[in-house]
Amino acid sequence: MKKQVLMAVLPLMVWGCGDPTDADNDGVADGIRDPNNVSVVVPSTPKGTVSGQVLSTTLQPIADVQVAMTIGSQPTGKSATTDASGNFVMTDVPAGAQVLLTFSKSGYSTLRATSTVPSSAGTVPINNGNASFGPVTLTQLNGSLSVTVVTPQGRPAVGAKGVLEVDKAGSVILSNYDQANSVVSKVYVEATADANGVMTFNGIPAGIELARLNGTYNLWIAPMDSNGDGVVDTGGYSQSYSGSSIVTTQSTYLAQLAYSKPSGTGNLSIMGGNVGSLRGETDPLRNMVRPGEPIYVYFNQPVQPGSLLVRLTDEYAKESLPVTASVNVGGYSVTINPASGIVQEGKEYNIFVRAVSAEGGTNISQTGFFFGGDQTAPRSVSITDVRYQETSSIAPASTQLNSGETVYVTFSAPIKALLGSTVQVFFNEDLDGNGGLGNVQGEVGNASGFLLSSAEPVAPYVVSTPAEKPVFGIIPSTYSTRYSFTYSGANFFSQQQISSLKFKVEFSKLIQQGATDAYETIWGQPLNEDVNGTGMVIQPRNPNP
Repeated sequence: MKKQVLMAVLPLMVWGCGDPTDADNDGVADGIRDPNNVSVVVPSTPKGTVSGQVLSTTLQPIADVQVAMTIGSQPTGKSATTDASGNFVMTDVPAGAQVLLTFSKSGYSTLRATSTVPSSAGTVPINNGNASFGPVTLTQLNGSLSVTVVTPQGRPAVGAKGVLEVDKAGSVILSNYDQANSVVSKVYVEATADANGVMTFNGIPAGIELARLNGTYNLWIAPMDSNGDGVVDTGGYSQSYSGSSIVTTQSTYLAQLAYSKPSGTGNLSIMGGNVGSLRGETDPLRNMVRPGEPIYVYFNQPVQPGSLLVRLTDEYAKESLPVTASVNVGGYSVTINPASGIVQEGKEYNIFVRAVSAEGGTNISQTGFFFGGDQTAPRSVSITDVRYQETSSIAPASTQLNSGETVYVTFSAPIKALLGSTVQVFFNEDLDGNGGLGNVQGEVGNASGFLLSSAEPVAPYVVSTPAEKPVFGIIPSTYSTRYSFTYSGANFFSQQQISSLKFKVEFSKLIQQGATDAYETIWGQPLNEDVNGTGMVIQPRNPNP
């Protein structure tokens, strides 16, 4: 009996003889046995896993699927490949991180989905910190769809151009109560009608596969200039087919183009594009344009090329930015190209589009917004500019930061406060001049700082009379790079002093108070860490109030 007791105590004696290590990075020191119902070991740096299974629509495992993961705002991610059973797993993922997974394999549809690793990740109990993707379902791109396109007079529409969108070419069941709208899987294929008017779209999911996912085929055919005289003599065509209808209907699909000026087309409207705000979508990920990428706008009917007007401004709408626009696909789409270098990562822009329908003369004037960035490459947020709005015209107050003046803080990317939370600003400075820190509001160490509120621009900074007006009336996105607070310190700071003032925006304090994910970036990443700044400049007073 004594020998058994000695054997049980020996591992504990060995553990106490040296420094603890955690070579496997599981958050628990090596040498500690796995937790059970008797002993529980709490990890100091919780880590979790991301795992799942990829299947075909017939629930057969798909091997060798490439799974690429972006972790929060980290510059590098992880990757994995599914095994013969379609399974994959990625370890050592920080607890609470939001992850974006991209599933891809040649010959299959591509799918993107987001989820969150539980904040309880770690080793208590084993594997309790897993974000599960699955089953993930991908369709094979080995199907085709043929449509016979005819003119309004019933003749083959030779050379007609069409685009087929396959919507919901994949599916996934997410864990952690994530919503289905965080999953994107679509396929786009273009085709041209042959000498018989037959338009064939290859490399798409077969109807029987799409039926299992309750997906649809959306077809758009452009108007035609059949005789090449520069005048559109047929209208376009738009139709949706369910996967089930493709399976059950054996007849050939017929698309008869309308006359170029049909009656009853209704009002001109924007049906799609990569700037969702132009049709009422406010999600920043639906309004993100990569630098150098064109902006696409699709209409429900052709527009008159000469009627198109596009204007572009930055977040402040102070001046027009150079942009070119062209009408394509018989008037059904517009391609907008900002000048090189105009759209930058993490910046917000306003856009105005005006056009007149070629069928009936109805017009549309639509204002929207978008952000420069890549959905798959989130960026960290920093402070890029701090300035205070001078309120006095009398020296020396006109060059000092005085109590009651507004301080503007500009971040490197637009952010948004969630759930009514308000972050605070604290100065690492003696604001009351008593030689200490923490005894008055706004000093580091005090419980109360200066409340930082959104100052999303609706017009340019006021620097003249009359005040500068925006290029066009802009609409709020609810995300902004510009925030402000009112300085109320007892001490003033001279122009020389303000250039070196140190302060920080304490996002961490909200987390300590239990406000999880109180702020987020346009990439949907939470802001949980403090952002530091040094120095500010004067925003000149309106010279002619």
